Amino acid sequence: MKIAISVETTADLTKELIEKYDIKVIPYGIFHGDNLFKDGEMTTDELLALAESTGILPKTNAINEFEYTEHFENILKDYDAVIHFCLSSGISSACSNAIRAAKSLNNVFVVDTLSLSTGIALLAICARELANTGMDVNEVYEKVSKRVDSVVTTFVIEKLNYLYKGGRCNSLQLLGANLLKLRPRINLKGGTMQNDKKYRGSMGSVIAKYGQELFTEFSTPDLTRAFISYTTATDEMLASARETCKNIGFKEVIETRCGATIASHCGEHTMGILFLNDGE
Repeated sequence: MKIAISVETTADLTKELIEKYDIKVIPYGIFHGDNLFKDGEMTTDELLALAESTGILPKTNAINEFEYTEHFENILKDYDAVIHFCLSSGISSACSNAIRAAKSLNNVFVVDTLSLSTGIALLAICARELANTGMDVNEVYEKVSKRVDSVVTTFVIEKLNYLYKGGRCNSLQLLGANLLKLRPRINLKGGTMQNDKKYRGSMGSVIAKYGQELFTEFSTPDLTRAFISYTTATDEMLASARETCKNIGFKEVIETRCGATIASHCGEHTMGILFLNDGE
């Protein structure tokens, strides 16, 4: 059986990874003011520069049922089945649209990842590796669905400005964070974003502290791979994240730039280390 693996652009996969793992991608829409463009048509740097120059934050536009149906039908012309990995249903209505589209077709399976960015990518790559062994689509779907709760999706944000403009924090929280130079950690719990820790200091030292605490809290990582994903980053931030992953012993560490979804909500100098916490 020829199985297709599908994600949205919110998975933040590079072109090289998309080709390597034969992953099909459907883009989110991005609104900037009255202008609508497809996620991926503008780089993260261009998106942040536009928001900075205009003072207008971009907003994501959920993929609708018709778009998913068309996407799945096109894939099924060349594949026997599709397993699609959605941005968390706790963040976007797109997942429910994908599920409705899948119900009208045969052999289309939708996984609510309860994650975002390369947390989604981890599950999609796992599914491709299982499918490549010749495993039946139902078994691949069942096995990868069991790993959803093992995805660790956390990010540290330098400033609350974007969260404030997006209505996710109030002016007092913004003022306090800026005065004290607090760097919040965003953690996806149950599929929704929660601010569960705060750090203080330069982002390089913060990322080092974040990494140390992260693997104390989530102490059974699958060492197959981890992602270091970021909107923008200093050399010090990248060095801290790389050192953390090296010390943990990941066999593969993949660095990716976050696209419109993370950038439009969190702004520059946002970074996370993402992995599966179900190792032996």
